[in-house]
Amino acid sequence: MSLGTIFTAAPSARAATAAEIDQKSRAALQELCAKSPTARRLGHVCHPFFAIIFLSASIAVAGTESYDYKEAPPPPPPQSWCVTPPDTEFRIGIPGWLAGLQGDFGVLGLVTEQDVKFTDILKRLDMIAAGSLYARYHRWEIFADGQYIKLSDSAPLRGILFESASIAIKSAFAEGFLGYRLINCERASLSLYAGARYNYMSGDLRLHGVLLQGRHRSGSTDWVDPVIGLGSRVHIWKPVSLWANVDGGGFDANSNSAFELQRQGFRIVKAPILGEDWSYQIQGGLEFQVTRWLWTQLGWRYLKYDYVSSGFTNKTALNGPFIQGGVNF
Repeated sequence: MSLGTIFTAAPSARAATAAEIDQKSRAALQELCAKSPTARRLGHVCHPFFAIIFLSASIAVAGTESYDYKEAPPPPPPQSWCVTPPDTEFRIGIPGWLAGLQGDFGVLGLVTEQDVKFTDILKRLDMIAAGSLYARYHRWEIFADGQYIKLSDSAPLRGILFESASIAIKSAFAEGFLGYRLINCERASLSLYAGARYNYMSGDLRLHGVLLQGRHRSGSTDWVDPVIGLGSRVHIWKPVSLWANVDGGGFDANSNSAFELQRQGFRIVKAPILGEDWSYQIQGGLEFQVTRWLWTQLGWRYLKYDYVSSGFTNKTALNGPFIQGGVNF
């Protein structure tokens, strides 16, 4: 067996290096044996057995060097800030809005000045019902919510001195929207949406005072406002997110000629006033993902009406703390 055959059996990781050392060492040894008288006198140095030992030692010394013939693995790609959420999402919620009622509320020309703070709403409240739905597919969203309240109060009549009324108010709205997420990430989202808000108001007034004692007025009306808005959500820490919505509607879509009853001397007259139809809403707060399926929201909600049409006036603001719980799947 030749020396070349022996050294070609070295490990593959050092095969190229061993072959080069083998060739160079044999050449050096042959030159030494041919030219050096001392080497010729010591003929055993040129014997193949000693040559093998000499070359093996050379390869062993060379093998102590580190050779890495494999390329280093590429670094992992940086993680994207925007991780897309699951394709679908559904939510059902039961909101509780302890909203006070401030502003002008009028039926058939008689306008009362309401001032029921949210801290007193439970004393005046006769009935409340509310609900919300939400669905998303990729970036598209459909959501709706609504509330109905009935409360009783006594209030002065605007424009008619020394007169007041006991009033039973019914107020309701139901709104539905189609939205599109401009930003669609698990950490944050921003949606543009448009839809409509159905509004209903009813008043039952029993009048007190010198001119109107014992009289009774009642009436109701409803209307639909176009609405556009923005909604956002930012994940701030583990199960906690910050959310906010703002929208505006009406755009004078239902503004008609209007009137209001006013006092002139000892007479009650019908005075023309400017009709209008606007509304806007701001709400926001914190959301807690209690479990995988249960969530709750804590925040504040403000809804302002500026509606005057025919003999009806609703220039009230619903304003107060908001809490909602629900399930998602």
